[in-house]
This record gives sequence, structure tokens and C-alpha cells, in this order.
Amino acid sequence: FTSLRLSSLNRHVKTHSDEKRHVCHLCFKAFRTATLLHNHVNVHTGTRPYKCSDCDMAFVTSGELSRHRRYKHTLEKPFKCSVCKYSSVEASKMKRHIRSHTGERPYACDLCSYASKDAYKLKRHMITHSGEKPFECYVCQAKFTQSGTMKIHMLQKHGESVPKYQCPHCSTFIARRSDLGVHLQNLHSYMAVAIKCSYCEAVFHERYALIQHKKTHRNEKRFKCDQCSYACEQ
Repeated sequence: FTSLRLSSLNRHVKTHSDEKRHVCHLCFKAFRTATLLHNHVNVHTGTRPYKCSDCDMAFVTSGELSRHRRYKHTLEKPFKCSVCKYSSVEASKMKRHIRSHTGERPYACDLCSYASKDAYKLKRHMITHSGEKPFECYVCQAKFTQSGTMKIHMLQKHGESVPKYQCPHCSTFIARRSDLGVHLQNLHSYMAVAIKCSYCEAVFHERYALIQHKKTHRNEKRFKCDQCSYACEQ
């Protein structure tokens, strides 16, 4: 990071510090900068000082307003991938996208070999270890560890009241047409840059094909002792 102004440099340096001197007088949560504290207090008070000039929406922070304008009004995608044609409204989404090229998976489970490029996916994975079932069917109150499993349950058990959209490329049933579009984009669209299997040398241009391939590695004892015949999965 470089800057022409010392104040900007000092502000940037604070992002590397764990010191949190700015304390909320309402809940005593602490923050690194006065701006972060100010935004936090606005959440308590319901103050939304950043107003959109094109509609009636207002936001707690300028960042939220910027994202809103890009999504709803300007449709601008300023963050562009240097490897492919992908572009994004938000820097955080671009950071996640870049990991699909680098193969980086910084969010690792400390209980098994699972690792993800996305913090949310790791959080969802951890539920499989805890046994927690936060997703509840509103028809019969059955509980599930993942929202996808609950949706399948809804379609199979309560299909009369739930619209069914079947993926034309796999056996997946999806409740909403918009979710089917997301499914097709994420799993069945062609990727110019191939993704390599994390277990072998195979590469794929479709994420669904990679997922199906990885299932062939289940229960595979990849870690072998070089002193004896012992081998294990992880």
C-alpha cells in the first residue's frame, strides 16, 4: 500500500493492528477505527445517513450504498478478472472467484481434510461434524443440516404444494426457477479455465463433472506409510 497522504497511510496501518480503542457506549463492542464505530452505532440507532439519489433506499454505510447502486442502478462491475471474462460488483466476490483459478482453499476444517475457498461453505461443512440441524421443514418440521437437503425433502415429500423444476443436465430438482438458473450457472456452465481435481491429475471444464469425479475418490486411502502397508483416508 502506498499513499500521497500521511493520514491515509496511518489509517491503512491500523488495518494491520489488533488494537481496538474505539468502544461502543451502548454494547461495549470495540473497533479499530472511529469510522467503524460510527457505522456500528448507526445500526443501534437505526440511522441511515447514506441515501440513494435514484430511489428511496438509505444505508448505514457508504459501502452499502455503493453496492446497492451497482446492483440496482448503474449495473457497474468494476472488479475484473485478469484470467477470464468474469467481472464483479464486489471485491470480495472477485477474491473468491480468483481462487477458482489458483486452486487456493484457505478455509480448512480442523476435523477432517475438507477445505474451501469460501468461509460460508466451511461454516456449512462444520455442521456435518456438530450434528446441528438448523434447517426446518415448515410443513412437517423435519430438520436438516443443509438447506439443499431440506429443499429435496420438500420436493419429494410435499411436492403437491411446491413447484418442481428439474435440471436438464442432472437429476436435481429445484423449487424456484431463479434457483435453477443459479444451479445451471454454477454447476453446468462451461469454464474456459479448467479446474484440476485436488486428488489426482484430472481436469474439468464443468464444475458438476468435477464433483461427480471426486465421488470416485471417496474412501480412497491416499495416505500410505512408506515403512509398512498402512494406509488411511486423511
